[in-house]
Amino acid sequence: MSKRVTIMIDDDLDKKLRSIQAKKIETSNSSVSYSKVINETLRKAIK
Repeated sequence: MSKRVTIMIDDDLDKKLRSIQAKKIETSNSSVSYSKVINETLRKAIK
């Protein structure tokens, strides 16, 4: 289940996450949300 939270992200991390999102959008035929990119990135980092 998803939960709505408010967080502060540093500018450098935001740029990197947006870049990842842009790459996923280019290679995908569907939309890719910013939240999805953050969740995927956190899952990889926490494993």
